[in-house]
Amino acid sequence: MKDLKHLIYFEQLLLEANNELIRQAREDGKICVAYTCENTPEPLMNLPGTFSARLRAPRTGSMEVATYYLTSFLCEYSRALLERAIEGGYSFADCIITPDGCSMMNRCVENMELLKTMGKDKPKFFYEYMEIPMKGDDNGLNLYVLQCRNHILKPLAEHYGIDISDAAIRKAVAEHNKVCELIRAIGEYRKDEQPRITGYEFHILTLATYACPKYLLIDKLEETLEELKTREPDEKFPYRARVVVVGSEVDDLDFIKLIEDSGAYVCADRFCYGSLPGRDPIVLTDDEDALTQICRQYMQRAECPRYMDMPKMQGRRQYVADTAKEYGADGIIYEQMKFCDPWAYEKMLGSHILREDFGYPVLAVDRPYSIATSGQMRTRVQAFVESMEIKKIQKEGVANG
Repeated sequence: MKDLKHLIYFEQLLLEANNELIRQAREDGKICVAYTCENTPEPLMNLPGTFSARLRAPRTGSMEVATYYLTSFLCEYSRALLERAIEGGYSFADCIITPDGCSMMNRCVENMELLKTMGKDKPKFFYEYMEIPMKGDDNGLNLYVLQCRNHILKPLAEHYGIDISDAAIRKAVAEHNKVCELIRAIGEYRKDEQPRITGYEFHILTLATYACPKYLLIDKLEETLEELKTREPDEKFPYRARVVVVGSEVDDLDFIKLIEDSGAYVCADRFCYGSLPGRDPIVLTDDEDALTQICRQYMQRAECPRYMDMPKMQGRRQYVADTAKEYGADGIIYEQMKFCDPWAYEKMLGSHILREDFGYPVLAVDRPYSIATSGQMRTRVQAFVESMEIKKIQKEGVANG
């Protein structure tokens, strides 16, 4: 296929945490709200005068210093973030907000604060820690609303004078939805029998919407969507199977590329930093305040294993099965960052249920934060692709026999 016009531009943005658009937004006088987890509602950090930046540590090398503080038994994502913070890589942030989606992320940010890695020359800088509900019920919603009000909205108003009115929140939701609608429209092309966008290309676009100021991306996302409408797909599907990737955070540019280079087209992305359900638009009505509606929809659509009530647990596996069916997947890859406790349990049980109860071939893998040189992972994915091909041939033989 013909190269996407802006793909290299998006790739370049993702090569560093303090990317070109973050620098531009700060030059525009906007406050940078850094955050670490999908359970932090994005519109509340993109109010007029602010923009959100989800922290990443691209091109991570040694994590020895962070490992000293966090030990080698915490996931590499939390250690990579702390290492980058100690190096001074997040000096662009004007505050940081983290929820207790997992205890490891809390420990990471607590060490950032104790070591004074950010905000030394910013008297208004603040750290905030949120409690996230473990059940998707009314009590959980009340907690969520209270936490967002006390740990996102109030600090932004008190420290930086940000407008946190209902009108300001609704304006932020409108911009958020514009980005979501563009990403979801682009992602629809993945359903085609001969897709006109690769999983890697889509991952780059989606990842940029988390790591960069959204308002500075809209024009290029619009151009990309228009470009895809007339882009000619490959005459023959160049992959041997279609897979859904499910699991913990994936902000590594190379992981999706490794899978596709091994012969599997990534047709859907149910992982942290993915579009499903992270880029679902938020629907607001006029009969209730915007904050409560945002929190309810974040809570109801959350696929994070932080939620442990039975309806949410069963719903996560059903969501994956429904996604696999909708996007025409032949199999599912459950990935988990090594030592990620919430997803370790979810991967073990989810991969078993999707295989036994829903009949999908499933590959369950642990992975490091940066995977560019992982020959072992490549071998496992290639073997999984071959196994799916064999099952296809066997099914066709039974059908024709």
